[in-house]
Amino acid sequence: MACRISTAISVTVLAAALAACQAKPVVQSSPSALDIMEKVAVAANRCWFKSGDAAFKSYAFAPELSSFSGRPRILLTRKGSSDIRPLLVVQAEGKPARLSAFGPIMNEQLGTRVGADVKRWAAGNSNC
Repeated sequence: MACRISTAISVTVLAAALAACQAKPVVQSSPSALDIMEKVAVAANRCWFKSGDAAFKSYAFAPELSSFSGRPRILLTRKGSSDIRPLLVVQAEGKPARLSAFGPIMNEQLGTRVGADVKRWAAGNSNC
């Protein structure tokens, strides 16, 4: 009888050891809205503003990444104007993050470029 119990315990221990050695499935998490907007904000500042890009000279850049609404965003306003209404809002929300860009700039010729840049940066390509 003692031999059966010992064998049963050995088999249980061996099974547990083998289970621990098996490969675990990799769970990939999708990037958060903040993760996406941090990439977009860094690239937009570097490529549109710090580079001296003529298309963005008349705009001011305002990142608002610490958002209590769960929608981190960046804003473009008219530089030197007392009118603080944004001409462009790029924001992300949810998980997986949903990205959107809207405002008067998106209805101009520059909007096509903005849309392409933002999509590229959100996907992880930081090239200008």
